[in-house]
Amino acid sequence: MAIKKTTFEDIKNALWAGANTFRDNIDASNYKDYVLSMLFVKYLSDTFDESVENLKKEYEGIRLERQIANLPFVLKEEYTFNYLLKNKYAVDIGSKISEALTGIESSNAILSGIFRGIDFNSENNLGKKEQKNPLLRNLLDDFADLDLRPSHIETKDNEVPADVVGDAYEYMIGEFATMAGKKAGSFFTPQQVSEVMAQIVAPQEKDRVYDPTCGSGSLLIRAAKKGGLDKVSIYGQEVNNSAISMARMNMFIHDIKDAHIAWGDTLANPQHLDGDGNLMKFECIVANMPFSKDKWAEGFNPGGEVSVDEDETQSKTNKKGKKKEFKMEPSLDRFHRFDMGVPPASKGDWAFLLHMIHSMSGNGRVAAVAPHGVLFRGASEGKIRQAVIEKNLIDAVIGLPENLFYGTSIPACIVVFKRGRTTTDVLFVDASKGFKKEKAKNKLRDGTNGEPNDIKKIVDTYKAFTNGENAEQDKYSHVASRSEIEENEYNLNIPRYVDTFEEEELIDLESVNKEIADIKGQIAALEKEMEQCMKELGL
Repeated sequence: MAIKKTTFEDIKNALWAGANTFRDNIDASNYKDYVLSMLFVKYLSDTFDESVENLKKEYEGIRLERQIANLPFVLKEEYTFNYLLKNKYAVDIGSKISEALTGIESSNAILSGIFRGIDFNSENNLGKKEQKNPLLRNLLDDFADLDLRPSHIETKDNEVPADVVGDAYEYMIGEFATMAGKKAGSFFTPQQVSEVMAQIVAPQEKDRVYDPTCGSGSLLIRAAKKGGLDKVSIYGQEVNNSAISMARMNMFIHDIKDAHIAWGDTLANPQHLDGDGNLMKFECIVANMPFSKDKWAEGFNPGGEVSVDEDETQSKTNKKGKKKEFKMEPSLDRFHRFDMGVPPASKGDWAFLLHMIHSMSGNGRVAAVAPHGVLFRGASEGKIRQAVIEKNLIDAVIGLPENLFYGTSIPACIVVFKRGRTTTDVLFVDASKGFKKEKAKNKLRDGTNGEPNDIKKIVDTYKAFTNGENAEQDKYSHVASRSEIEENEYNLNIPRYVDTFEEEELIDLESVNKEIADIKGQIAALEKEMEQCMKELGL
């Protein structure tokens, strides 16, 4: 009898059932942690069970125990999904689930801290037992019939089981981003944008791939796939503990066991350093950084204060409530990332971009999502931009449609940096008009169902530029020389280089006048007919 395989749709449906269990009870930006964590526990449990079943076919006794102990991870009975399901009516089911998560972490070094900050016994998030227990019981039921044993998962083409589960996990992260709205900007990059960025940096075998603000890790995974998940090294850092948990679970489900995902403030406390304590260098960097982050420099000079220029003011408040100000000096950063200039304290965009630039290897490539302001804002940002251009590090600027991202509805751009460039020209692309509307957001089209392929058009234009081919397209792209950029005073605002102006169609006044005359004639005829009808009625 053939085994009934678990499909992508089956996993997706179970995740949606879990989402519906929590809907209207707690905020979507919070309940994603519980639903995705429960899927992860189910995945671990089923994977471990199948591994043990397979070992039992070859070993027994002490030899079996030794083989089990050598598995990538080991679960005690009370840490498994089936144990939790059997105890779903326990008064302390919230505690049992949280204890299982803690036990999984503490007994497996590879999973240490993976459920960071996720508490199934939290009254603040889930309410008292009367409200919490039914929710948790229903959540366990939502996943009860889902079989995630690798041999029972249906795969297609060159897929492996981890691809199917991982894709379902990422799909649901995207759906939670839709439900969470603006709160989702910190953990999710639309897949179509991720695809563009991944193809631009184009990782190769043995490359180090890095995302300094990795969120849920989806952008990082998509980029790494281009070089082969087992052929590149993966590094990421994230300041949000909930997003860190998602990223690490995302990696593990995709069967990436050696990803280096660190927790902390990338600017004030970068975690990925080389043996000499300097910033580690990477061949490929992708990032969807926080837009215009305020107070980004606080971590460099806690409690410090000096008088400062207005655009570099970092406000603080002392115990008496008096305003204090301090200036972020380049010397406060031991990695010398701000030697080209210090961004304003209220806008950390160039702080993140400078971190990425200083993290590039000798042939490094960066594709970073940024607000358009980084292209034209003046003062300290203008000085930084000029310095970066003069060092020949900017390769391309790609304008994207508005309302693509969950954190903001404003249009953003992809800024591409590159070391070892053989030209001083810069490619400008205005891809702002290539999209379709889907639900509440806009979306880059991928060529399915006969629609245009916005992703391919952007990537092909960039590849033509890097290959020295003609990348000029009317009202879409322009290759600007250094002198042209200098004439524009190092302002990189896309409309200065790509003219998308469409002339309005000329109005044929003779035709319009004839149409007006015809309408007037029709009105006169109708009025005459109405007058005759009124006479016949004696009015």
